Amino acid sequence: MIGADVRGPTHFYVWYTVRGDLQAAVAAIGALLEAVAAQTGVSGRLLARRDDPSTWMEIYENVEEPQAFERALDEQAARHGATSVAEGGRRHTERFAALADALA
Repeated sequence: MIGADVRGPTHFYVWYTVRGDLQAAVAAIGALLEAVAAQTGVSGRLLARRDDPSTWMEIYENVEEPQAFERALDEQAARHGATSVAEGGRRHTERFAALADALA
């Protein structure tokens, strides 16, 4: 979990391998992105790995309230079945900041 002393915005990168029905995965993650944007005001993007299109990444940038955002993301992922489309139910969340903010 993110510490309370984080400076500057946080950028979230969530990656996973999609298994099963591709159309169901597209629908679930599309619904997730819409719900997260509606709840938090942060619009996410969905990418697929060029050399392995079964690996997807959601990107959420410039998150000003990372703890609240992460709670909302987890809640919406559960609500919209995002874990059910990921291999083994595993979604990997990485959090990044500008170098100056991360080193502060």
